[in-house]
Amino acid sequence: MGIFDFLSGQFIDVIHWTDDSRDTMVWRFEREGHEIKYGAKLTVREGQAAVFVHEGQLADVFTPGLYMLETNNMPIMTSLQHWDHAFQSPFKSEIYFVNTNRFTDLKWGTKNPIMLRDPEFGPTRIRAFGTYATKVVDPAKFLTEIVGTDGEFTKDEITYQIRNIIVQEFSRAIASSGIPVLDMAANTGDVGKLIADAINPTIAQYGLSLPELYIENISLPPAVEKALDERTSRGITGNLDEHLKYKAAEAMGKGGALDDSMGMGMGAGFGMQMGHAMGQAMQPQAGPWGASPAQAAVAPPPPPVEHVWHIAENGQTKGPFSKADLGRMASSGELTRETHVWTAGQDGWMRAGQVQELAQLFTVMPPPPPPM
Repeated sequence: MGIFDFLSGQFIDVIHWTDDSRDTMVWRFEREGHEIKYGAKLTVREGQAAVFVHEGQLADVFTPGLYMLETNNMPIMTSLQHWDHAFQSPFKSEIYFVNTNRFTDLKWGTKNPIMLRDPEFGPTRIRAFGTYATKVVDPAKFLTEIVGTDGEFTKDEITYQIRNIIVQEFSRAIASSGIPVLDMAANTGDVGKLIADAINPTIAQYGLSLPELYIENISLPPAVEKALDERTSRGITGNLDEHLKYKAAEAMGKGGALDDSMGMGMGAGFGMQMGHAMGQAMQPQAGPWGASPAQAAVAPPPPPVEHVWHIAENGQTKGPFSKADLGRMASSGELTRETHVWTAGQDGWMRAGQVQELAQLFTVMPPPPPPM
């Protein structure tokens, strides 16, 4: 074996990369001195791209396939080195394999709540989280803008930056969408597509794309969620009176035992009913033709109590007599102004002419009799 054949055998002639880590985005092919044999075989598998960097300058990008590293398929390298077709000495270059498959199930989420103005709740805050997928679409740009000279670049080194971009665009899209919080669950697909479309121009500058973005959950602050749950519970209960009657009948059917919560609920319901009935009883009733209470006729006062009288004559009392009896007696002369009379509540015996109620009996004369 000649010395040239010995030296030629020291240089690598097969270049390839198999990845089983599932999180490596870029891997640099390592060889001491970065010496690559002219005419070596380069294997680029599906989901990969190979980027040649020569003396710090990006030279070529190879897509999936099998290549013989010669001047006829390396025009840029040839122009950089001024090789002729007969020159077959080893050359020194760095080869970076770029994973062009999708990296899926990457997480994103809002670190702090997002302020927005909801049409129904007013100013409120929401949080959101979900997953997304990213993919290298321009290996050369990704290498120059992000990776640099990193020999092994993983997805964790770029996902943090992408998450920040997603949260920024999500905040802007949600705040300007005008979608009510209660309707966001029905529009997560459209919102996710809207955010992905807004993010793609930004990450395209890094040689990346965002083919998928999913919103898994949008949540309100705990206090707002609690109030919303209470409001929903009231809506499901429906008519409180009917609900309490049903629960009471159901409990009695099971033996008449009510738990504490039902007892309290029934007490509250019956209390409300009693209060309502008492309030109606306290209100004035309407008039006979539907008139308002203020317009209804005032009820007449009760009739006065008629007194009964006693008469004192010759040391004896007679009676009791009604006022009508005394009127007839005054007409016949049996009762005069000087006759002593007494009734309940009167202070002792008094002459009939001195009692105001009886004095008129002596002044009213009957009308003249009708003609014959």
